[in-house]
Formats: sequence, structure tokens, C-alpha cells
Amino acid sequence: MTVEEIVGEGLLVHEPDLDIDQRRSRVIRTLEEVGLTEAQFPGLLGRYPHEFSGGQRQRLAIARALIVQPEVLVLDEPTSAPDVTIQQQVLKLLQRLQRERGLSYLLITHDVDVIRAMAHEVLVMKDGHVVEAGSVEQVLQQPREAYTRTLVAAAA
Repeated sequence: MTVEEIVGEGLLVHEPDLDIDQRRSRVIRTLEEVGLTEAQFPGLLGRYPHEFSGGQRQRLAIARALIVQPEVLVLDEPTSAPDVTIQQQVLKLLQRLQRERGLSYLLITHDVDVIRAMAHEVLVMKDGHVVEAGSVEQVLQQPREAYTRTLVAAAA
């Protein structure tokens, strides 16, 4: 599938009354919102995901989720890219989108730095059970449970 087809796919289900021009306009706007433009990537809509870098593919995935205007996004290890620069770019993009769109995120990660940068409330889970919950400051600075202390110490 092309970039236009992949990003616009959700609109076929959630807004089937849009015509092709309206759908294309929404795809272009959403791609621009995540930092992918025709000026940067001539023929953007007709390109295929394998033609993009890992960070750019992450932006495509984010655009695909945003196109249907959700209130909540589930982010499972959103900064798993090996390149620290790309990780920081994705975090900044997600933070900006959260502010601008009023999005809520359910963030699943093992990365304590990502938790510090993105979360307000934290649930620490072990073997499918919540072992500790609270604000980021409380859980990361004054963990009550031994398991949480081990995780926080390992990240230091």
C-alpha cells in the first residue's frame, strides 16, 4: 500500500462519506502535522513505507492513528528506535500532538526516561498485576514497592 492508502485507510471505515479529494486533503494535513511534507518528499502520497527511514516510518504510523481523530492513543514502546536522536524527535512530536490535540496516551514502556518525559500517572506492573500506582514524581522518586525500586535503580 502507498502512504496515501495506509494513512487514509481508517477514513474509509470511520468516515466513509468523504470523497477522494476530501480524504486526500485529510491525509496531507495529517502527514504535515507529523512533519512529513510533499516539499521534503516529492511524490510522498505515492511512495511506499519501505522508502522511508525508521523515524519517518514511526511518523507514518502516528499519522495513521491520528487520521481518525482519536481522543486516546495506545503507545507501546513508542521510542524503541535504536537512534537516540530519533527517540527524542518522536517524544517531542508526541508531546506537541498531546498539547495541540488534547490527546491522552496510554503509554506502555520499560524506559524510565520516556515515563519521565511523557507520563503524569504511572502503573507499575509485574506478572500482569499492578504493584504500584501514583504520580510520576511519587512512584519514581519515592517508590514504595521493592520491585519498583529495582526498576528505577536499574534505569539510573
